Amino acid sequence: MPTVLREGPYRFYWYSHEPGEPPHVHVDHGDHSAKFWLRPVALARNIGYSAQDLRRIRRIVEARQQDLLEAWHGYFGSERR
Repeated sequence: MPTVLREGPYRFYWYSHEPGEPPHVHVDHGDHSAKFWLRPVALARNIGYSAQDLRRIRRIVEARQQDLLEAWHGYFGSERR
């Protein structure tokens, strides 16, 4: 599970066995977990985060979208859409 970003209490990462899926990022903090698609930015799954937390995380993902996409393609080695 390569960590690609830490911001505030959140850890942004992906699983190394997910290259067949569109670009996305998992976000954990404590027992909470979410998954966001990166193109376009959209919530895919939420376990335990409040609506306020999800808005905060989405803003981070949107602000860092290009960095996250570049890291995704650098890690998985292709321009998956």
